Amino acid sequence: MKDLNHYVSIYKEQLEKGDILIAYNALVKFVMQLRVDFIKELSDRYSFSGMLHGYMDYTYFYYTNDYLKSKKLKLGLVLNHLEMRFEIWLLGNTKNIQKTYWEAFKDSHWNEGRTEMPEYSILEVVVDADPDFNDLSALSKALEGKLITVSDSIIQAVEELS
Repeated sequence: MKDLNHYVSIYKEQLEKGDILIAYNALVKFVMQLRVDFIKELSDRYSFSGMLHGYMDYTYFYYTNDYLKSKKLKLGLVLNHLEMRFEIWLLGNTKNIQKTYWEAFKDSHWNEGRTEMPEYSILEVVVDADPDFNDLSALSKALEGKLITVSDSIIQAVEELS
């Protein structure tokens, strides 16, 4: 591994070009607006947490309902910067809860092809593998519909475990 100064130098060069900074700020702003829009449109179904920027890998916010809270679970709408796609994650409030639900879901269609528990979640569902950032209004509407559909399916799967 090269020393940190090498990587910082490359990082600085890329920031000086401006493209990464513009893209990152626009992406974060879009996810922030999604959260605001979803609070307005979906607050009868879910409560939403604040925005989390992660590092430069993920931008996300959590959302939940009374049933998920009672199970110590929550969902997250995640912009995966490395893959440049939107995902919905099911998460536990603690690592032990995540492990318990991972055991329940590891052989289900939700984790098809996965042999190990995801690093941060119980399951991860790609809801838009190739988002069109040139039409943010259409993207926002599409993500809202997918959030509802996928979240309902995940919640139903959790209910079936009980």
